[in-house]
Formats: sequence, C-alpha cells, structure tokens
Amino acid sequence: MAQEQSPLTGIIEEDKVVIDFGEFEGKSVLEIADTRPEYYQFLIEQKETGNFSIRRTKDKIYRLYVQQNLLN
Repeated sequence: MAQEQSPLTGIIEEDKVVIDFGEFEGKSVLEIADTRPEYYQFLIEQKETGNFSIRRTKDKIYRLYVQQNLLN
C-alpha cells in the first residue's frame, strides 16, 4: 500500500516539519495547512520554483526554509 505524499514535504509528515522564518516561525506545516491555506499554497509555489528547502538539524527537527530574494 502506497503512502500518500504531501505536495509540500513529500514523504516527510507535515506535522514533523517546522517553519523556520517569519511570522509563522515554530509552527508546523500541518498547522499552517489547517489555519492559513493561502500561505500553504504560497509555500507550494516556492517549492515549485526551487526557492525552498527542508533541512534536518542536529536536534533532529526538520526545518523548512524559503530563500529571501534580495531584490525585493
């Protein structure tokens, strides 16, 4: 049986990935998907453009980053 994949985090469960920037810092991707679907869609768009990364830190937490564009 195939496991469903998140459009944002892939095979990593959304409740295991924490946003590490901006006003949503410290909140899980799952929480953002439930409370702010428009921001969740923005994150998906950032992933599609390659402006996105998920890193596992030394404390074994997955952290989501979006590159800040210096031209803004």
